[in-house]
Parts: sequence; structure tokens; C-alpha cells
Amino acid sequence: MAREVEWARMTAPELRAIAERGNALAILPVGSLEQHGPHLPVITDTASAVAAAVRAARLVAEDVPLAVLPGLWLGMSEHHLPFGGTITLDYAAYHGVLRSVARSLKALGFTRLLIVNGHGGNVDPLAVAIRELAVEFDMPIVATTPWFLAQEETSALFEADDGPKHACEGEASVMLAIAGDIVKTDKFKEAEALQAGQNEAPHGASRFYSFSERAPKTGTWGFPSKGTAEKGEKFLALHAREVAKLITSDILWTRPDPVWRQGRGLETTAGRVE
Repeated sequence: MAREVEWARMTAPELRAIAERGNALAILPVGSLEQHGPHLPVITDTASAVAAAVRAARLVAEDVPLAVLPGLWLGMSEHHLPFGGTITLDYAAYHGVLRSVARSLKALGFTRLLIVNGHGGNVDPLAVAIRELAVEFDMPIVATTPWFLAQEETSALFEADDGPKHACEGEASVMLAIAGDIVKTDKFKEAEALQAGQNEAPHGASRFYSFSERAPKTGTWGFPSKGTAEKGEKFLALHAREVAKLITSDILWTRPDPVWRQGRGLETTAGRVE
């Protein structure tokens, strides 16, 4: 019988036993609750992150003390508000939630945190949050977005899109694989009806655009009609494999440099500055 990896399916004593093994890893899937066109459910980003995290954990569970937390369905999605169906946090609230999770894990004896992200709007806030929280809690914290791992192999699985977009071929495929009963395949062509209006800041510059400014008026960017459950399984297998590599990577899980420690500016990691 396979070892259980989902936090929500375990008892408190079972989770304590994992923490007591030492060097225990908690995995937090994060996504969003936001519009995904007329064809995909608003839970898509969270569902894909959970699927990738659980499958990756199962690949290494015999050797690594770990548990996968329930997916965090609140992300930073204000850019999707014009389409309806979207609930979002601001950065302060998002950072606060992540801080509370990390603080709780520290108290429970878990010493590492991997955040598996399924939503593009979370990428930048996660990058800032983990650099601060890792040092604050003296805990290695790593964030990854599986869609961006093994990019050549990922891109090769796409038939129409040139990579992951939004409510696209890739996301449609994954949702067909894990929750096909809530995918509205009869709406695929409607979702693709208006492939126009995409705005991007010039390279080297950044600014805020809502998704209605950057993508089609249907809230879709890509070609979901090319999605299949078989393709979704291939995406998920690739995501799981690559996330499992991160879990077992030596370089990712070293102790964070305590840069805020009093007197830290008097020496580098190589020794005292003369």
C-alpha cells in the first residue's frame, strides 16, 4: 500500500511522526480562484498545483519525510476581476497567509517548505515573500511553478499554443485529466473566438495590465480545443517528475544565510571582511 502523502488525510499523530523523522518537508500547493473563460472552472490553477504536488510527493515518499498541505485557493488575481468569478488577496494579505503557514510549520517541527504554484499572478509575490520568510524563520523555502520547468519538453507537448498561457491547451488538458466532468468542452470554440487585444510592456519594463487588456475578451489566451486528457496526463507526469527532482535537490535545501543577524555585515560566508 502506497504511503499517504496528503496532510488533510492524515491524523495529528501521523503528522507528528513525520516531523520527528527530521528534515521534514511540507509542500504547499498554491493557486487561485479566478475566471478561466467560459470552459474551465475557476479552481483550475489550484487543482493543477495540487495534482502536481501530490504526484511528485508520491514519487519520493518512501525516502523523504513529507506531507502535502491542502491547496491554497486564494492568490493574487486582481487582474482577472473584470471577467467575474474571481476572489483575490492583495500582497499584504498574501504574505500574511504564507507567513502564518511557515510559522505554524516551524512550531510543528517541519524544517522545510516547498510551494508548488499553479497561477502566473503568484510568481512575483511568491519570489518576494519566500526571500523574506526564509530568513525570518531560518527555514529553506522554495517556490516553483511546474509549467515553467523542463521548458523544452513542456513546449513539445503543445500542439497549437507555444507554451502555457491562460485557460489554454495545457490547462484544458490537465483539467480534462483530473476533473473532466466540470470542463465544458462545448465552449472551447467560443473561448477561442477572439484571439486579440494582447498588450505587453516592452522588454525591460513592467507595469500592471488587467487580463482584459492583455488577452481576448473571453478571458482565454490560447487554444483549449487542442486539449486532451491524454495530453493532460503527460503534462502532469512531467510536472511531477520535475518537482520530485527539486524535492531531492541538495543545493535547494541549505540553511538560509542569516543576513539580518547583528554584525552580519562584518563578514561574508568566506570569513571576516578585512
